[in-house]
Amino acid sequence: MSVRPDIIAEVLEVSRFSTLFYGRYDLGAPWAFAVPAKTMSVFYVVVEGGAHVTVDGVKGETALAAGDIVLLPRGLGGHRLDDGSARGRRMPPVASNVLLERKAPGGDGARTTLISGCFRFSAGSSHPLLRSLPPIVHFPGDEVLAAMVKLIALESAAPGPGSSVILARMTECLLVHALRTRSTEEGDGLRALSDPTIASALEHMHAAPAEDWTVERLAATVGLSRSGFAARFQALVGEPPLRYLTQWRVLRAATLLTETADSVDSIAERLGYVSGPAFQKAFKRWQGVGPGAYRRAARQPSTAVEGA
Repeated sequence: MSVRPDIIAEVLEVSRFSTLFYGRYDLGAPWAFAVPAKTMSVFYVVVEGGAHVTVDGVKGETALAAGDIVLLPRGLGGHRLDDGSARGRRMPPVASNVLLERKAPGGDGARTTLISGCFRFSAGSSHPLLRSLPPIVHFPGDEVLAAMVKLIALESAAPGPGSSVILARMTECLLVHALRTRSTEEGDGLRALSDPTIASALEHMHAAPAEDWTVERLAATVGLSRSGFAARFQALVGEPPLRYLTQWRVLRAATLLTETADSVDSIAERLGYVSGPAFQKAFKRWQGVGPGAYRRAARQPSTAVEGA
């Protein structure tokens, strides 16, 4: 009996998702701060109180309550948070690099406690299910998120040996759960996972990327006409089926190049390419360099934290 692949887990695995936890911050109204443009993604968790966030180039603002999470899932031109009061909105924002200070300037009014930090996809951030996320994603608190937030709040309030590792792993779990709940929402590619037919097609491609898939074969597998399947896949995922398949093969190849010593030719064969040159051409088109150069670059030690 075959095991159905976990699409979100596989996408995050090839993307090498990781969290950089920056800390817990206690603020008193009125307060406001602005974060400059970053190449990494940013998240905020509201432990207590509330906040309002606006993102440069995005209309409107998002109100956050205790237990809520907000993700800014890709590099942005900058954003601002404030306490939502009239005074807070009028305040000139304090410039901050994701609040590196433990206590940010503010008044003696209502208290807000934030957990903030960055996360990144070391590879594969171009995956369509991630790329299609909107520039700001708001997750209202639910029972599971509330439990996770409570644990993070307790650990961050009284840090001890190993706290940085514990908090990073906790926030990774928090963000994965948030992305899982996102798959039931409208508006981006993750909603494809809640559509039975398109989710089934994705599972087939993920389970057997080396198969000689065609649009006709995928459509027959999930019980749709060719045209109906192609249109539905494009509408939900944002990409045609075979374009998605090519990207998935390349992302899987990038993981194998980084984490194994397998030859380029064996990786190409494993992913369904009948010739090495065809694989190298597809890989370079999506990654910008050939597989050999990609492997060499991935093995170079990195001493800088991107976007910090």
